[in-house]
Amino acid sequence: MNDNVFKTRLLAGQPQTGIWLGMASPYVAEMAATAGFDWLLLDAEHAPNDVASLLAQLQAMAPYTSAPVVRPPVGDPVLIKRYLDIGVQNLLVPMVESAEQAAALVAAMRYPPEGMRGVGHVLSRAARWGQVPDYLQQANRQMCLLVQVETLRGVENLEAIAAVDGVDGVFIGPADLSAAMGHLGDLGHPEVVAAVDDGVRRIRAAGKAAGIVTVDEHEAQRYLDAGCSFVGVGVDSVLFVDALRGLAGRFSTR
Repeated sequence: MNDNVFKTRLLAGQPQTGIWLGMASPYVAEMAATAGFDWLLLDAEHAPNDVASLLAQLQAMAPYTSAPVVRPPVGDPVLIKRYLDIGVQNLLVPMVESAEQAAALVAAMRYPPEGMRGVGHVLSRAARWGQVPDYLQQANRQMCLLVQVETLRGVENLEAIAAVDGVDGVFIGPADLSAAMGHLGDLGHPEVVAAVDDGVRRIRAAGKAAGIVTVDEHEAQRYLDAGCSFVGVGVDSVLFVDALRGLAGRFSTR
């Protein structure tokens, strides 16, 4: 079984940048995989992805070096089991609010006795349908869990969440956090910026990798300078729509 290079670099504190993919297209995923990002996040929380569409995108990305990270719609252990079986190794789980919830997610990603993941490796792409001889012995340590903290309760419990063994990193969700703070859509509000910065500081103080996403390149660099090691620097739909509108605007006759 191949080592999870993304997890190795994350735990070593090496900064890794990537983009969100929400267009649910294997063709787009493969194009993005040729661009040279460290990771690409396949989004199933706010994008029209299911297990089959995620599988197609994983297959399209397989020849390239960008690591796939998948965000499920919810931290459901049955769904997580299916994701891991199709070859997902890196999960970013949204709306984590407590250490107990984080611990349950760790268990969902691990085989017994360390966890509760169901054993079906002879049916799974992850084990090459039973052809990876040490898959069952190696799988637990290769799985990487990032938890997304984006509510007031989650922020309150940040240190406890980060302290859970098996949580490899904590991601601050700025959009939902801004809403929870009463500043819906205003990610640049000083109170939101201060809360995010404080969250990053607390995550790093707990010894875990800190993550964030922004579409502002200067802000992305600021987070990298602050020690974030998992930084999203763009979103495929935003990049595509901005390019379309810009081109149309430059040639508009109206």
